Amino acid sequence: MVGVSSSDDAAAYCLGDPSDPSAETILSTIDFFTPIVESPFDFGRVAAANSLSDIYAMGGEPLFALNIVGFPVKDLPLEVLTEIVSGGSETARRAGIPVLGGHSVDFDVPVFGMAVTGRARLGDIWRNVGVRAGDALVLTKPLGSGVVASALRARALGGFFRRGPEISAEEERTAVEVMASLNDAPARLARGLRVSACTDVTGYGLAGHLREMLLGPPARCAELWLDAIPYLPGAERLAEAGIAPDGSVRNLETQRPFLEAPSSVAESTLLLLCDAQTSGGLLLALEEKDASDFVKRAEAEGVMARIIGRVLEEETRQARIRIRP
Repeated sequence: MVGVSSSDDAAAYCLGDPSDPSAETILSTIDFFTPIVESPFDFGRVAAANSLSDIYAMGGEPLFALNIVGFPVKDLPLEVLTEIVSGGSETARRAGIPVLGGHSVDFDVPVFGMAVTGRARLGDIWRNVGVRAGDALVLTKPLGSGVVASALRARALGGFFRRGPEISAEEERTAVEVMASLNDAPARLARGLRVSACTDVTGYGLAGHLREMLLGPPARCAELWLDAIPYLPGAERLAEAGIAPDGSVRNLETQRPFLEAPSSVAESTLLLLCDAQTSGGLLLALEEKDASDFVKRAEAEGVMARIIGRVLEEETRQARIRIRP
């Protein structure tokens, strides 16, 4: 029912009658990456949360996971691998699912992630396309994890090449906890509301993933309200200092032709809108009233949710994003 045609977050395979909205449907996704934090345990937590996020972004419920491991067995002690896998298992435990196995290879750098299988009723699946004119746009995690992770890497290398950027222990701790947090609560709170499209904000940044949602048909425009967009502590300061991963810089180069922003908007702000996120929040398009109800539900449970913009009435040949200070 869902494959690669629209770059959705997970594949969907219907086990029943495809014309029946209540038919049981299997969701399947896979993700892995190299370390972005210093703690092996936290690396495992973040990688697992990132892998599980695709199931939640489809409106589904995860069932089980398989580990994907690459590890340099001659260069690092196996205790490091144990910590990584333990972090992943802790995240799976919080998600309420078992890790049923996996596969490992000897590799030149550590790599970790998961293949996750989930389920949903066919009619309840959220796609990353299908936004409606007038929809409100809701984000459930702050931006800036790419910039913060880049600062952590630069700090680690500071003793060899240059003085690392100033990033506090509290800023680092907050970023790790945000990346390691699951998107299960926002997904649960949005079920039953009129969600027209949903995705999680990851490697293409907020702007890139929003444009995917706007591509249609018909292609639409959206506006983002800068004063409503949340950032991780320290992210704005670091971006202003020129700290950013190459992926974020490439994202901005790719998305710049489709961004309409007044000259007063700083280059560092545009970079943060395109910042390549790891285990980012959900980006949902909902009817305006439902968006307000969702934010209230989230606030009542201590879950972050912000209305950061809206889908405009006009149709366009190319999806575009207008930035409002």
